Amino acid sequence: MNPQDVRNRSARGRSGNPAKAGSGSAPARGPATAADWVAGARLRTLPLAVAPVALGTGAGVVAIADGPWHPARALLALVVALALQIAVNYANDYSDGVRGTDDHRVGPARLTGSGAAKPRHVLAVALSFFALAALAGLALVIVTQQWWLLAVGAVAIVAAWFYTGGKRPYGYSGLGELFVFVFFGIVATAGSAYVQALDVNLEAWLGGVGAGLIACAVLMANNLRDVAQDKAAGKRTLAVLVGPLAGRILFAVFMLVPFAIVVFFALFYPTAWLVLFGLLLALPAAAIVLWSKTPRELLLALQLASLTALVYGVGLGLAFGL
Repeated sequence: MNPQDVRNRSARGRSGNPAKAGSGSAPARGPATAADWVAGARLRTLPLAVAPVALGTGAGVVAIADGPWHPARALLALVVALALQIAVNYANDYSDGVRGTDDHRVGPARLTGSGAAKPRHVLAVALSFFALAALAGLALVIVTQQWWLLAVGAVAIVAAWFYTGGKRPYGYSGLGELFVFVFFGIVATAGSAYVQALDVNLEAWLGGVGAGLIACAVLMANNLRDVAQDKAAGKRTLAVLVGPLAGRILFAVFMLVPFAIVVFFALFYPTAWLVLFGLLLALPAAAIVLWSKTPRELLLALQLASLTALVYGVGLGLAFGL
């Protein structure tokens, strides 16, 4: 065996997809346990769904002034956001796994890529959560009688699927951050406000910008961790396109600009100042990403960024609503 063969076998043995790796790799996992399926939902990303709904609901309370608050609508909006987030996570697991992208990953093993679950089973779970999001969205349309929202929901589901699905996934062309900014920032926040008040105010628009930027930071941290592996797999994320240094700087910008929006809102809502305590999470996250050396550090930054999103969305939502 020549030295090149040794290097190739070693590289295959480090693959994130043991089921597809060479003879020097670890054996394939499986079958997937209940804990594996729960992990596949990527619970650490769920605050990104809760934050814009909480923020938008608070903005909606401001918009309706003395009118009635509709908690059932807020709950339905939350179901839509959570189901769509989980569906995207499983859909990414499926699409990246069958495409072979996860052969190169260094993070936690995925259901499809590790061989722990059959691709069609992961796809079925993803489609089930897409269906749940669609049903909750349909219920919102019926109770609000705003039938044009069906088009918004359809576009959101299509965009979620083609993030990593289809022949030309836009997540492989550096557009992932744009998707999360629009749909997990602007659309989720403004939509949650609209179903409450049938109007979208400045609080919802600007708050959505802040929530969307933090969601972009979470995605950037994830992609910075896998930048070398994504490049090898042909996945051209924004982190790959701009390079690690620019990506780290962008992460800090995504994390800190939303707090400038908080300062603006605090001029009109005094309790909004309390949201600045979120900097106790955001600043360490930015520092970790700027000076990180290992993937584990980037995972910690991702978790801090996700918690920052929750503090930001719930905090501003309460500042508006109270």
